[in-house]
Amino acid sequence: MYKTDVEAIDAFVDKYKELNAEISKIIIGQNEVVRDVLISIFSRGHCLLIGVPGLAKTLLVNTIADALGLTYNRIQFTPDLMPSDIIGSEILGEDRNFKFIKGPLFANIILADEINRTPPKTQAALLEAMQERSITTGGKRYELGNPFFVLATQNPIEQEGTYPLPEAQLDRFMFNVWLDYPKFQDEILVVKNTTSDNKVLLKKILNADEIIYFQNLVRRIPVSDNVLEYAVKLSAKSRPNTEFGAEVSNNYLSWGAGPRASQFLVIGAKCHALINGKYSPDIEDVKAVAGAILRHRIVRNYKAEAEGVSVDKIIAELMK
Repeated sequence: MYKTDVEAIDAFVDKYKELNAEISKIIIGQNEVVRDVLISIFSRGHCLLIGVPGLAKTLLVNTIADALGLTYNRIQFTPDLMPSDIIGSEILGEDRNFKFIKGPLFANIILADEINRTPPKTQAALLEAMQERSITTGGKRYELGNPFFVLATQNPIEQEGTYPLPEAQLDRFMFNVWLDYPKFQDEILVVKNTTSDNKVLLKKILNADEIIYFQNLVRRIPVSDNVLEYAVKLSAKSRPNTEFGAEVSNNYLSWGAGPRASQFLVIGAKCHALINGKYSPDIEDVKAVAGAILRHRIVRNYKAEAEGVSVDKIIAELMK
């Protein structure tokens, strides 16, 4: 597609800017959220979005799927949702043979809306698909779409009738992104745009083959030993009462981040470097993605909760 990786990186920067400009026609002011979602797509990761209702989580995924020219399915997670409702099921056809009818999981982008509203067995079916990028049913294995990306949403306010994701399942998500209320001027723009009859038609900036090419490009980016060591040490510092455990971890954490965090820190830093036109990541790129990667991988202890020490405050201390 491109003669050299340098040429490919330059093309990637241009495509990323185009993509951002296209998405910002509809999504206003959520620049960091859009950046994190796009980084996780190009890093072959999955993303968990946490925010109160009405912050355009669903619209964001819809818009990104449109601009990327990918197939998209939204699954509304409910307490009565069964694994077969998302992966598909076998039915008896007119020819008296069983045939597999694919469920909504067979698409490039999946929006798992309110993932914590569904029981653990359905969550587990989704998380198997996220990890293996395939599903097994009736003794047969079916490959899912490529690229395949899950964006799950969670509402932090209403906790009645929810099944919180266990830590082992949370670990499958590359990023945990918090959405905040829009700034005042941004909200004025949002209201102005959404209460008129303006129809915005998005251009398709990338196709599936180009996305796969850029995902492979991100993996090929070289990373220096000191950046690699910084990323691994950052994860290690979060593990209380271990060789590298930091004082803040010993005081306020009961559990730290595992090796998957180190992997995501490096791959996320590579992608963050690329979108900023750099040919190799530095420590600042690791720091830029660290918050969203570590946030859901460290578990605060009772003392931290009693003293009101937030997860983000602990991560900031670890990065000092």
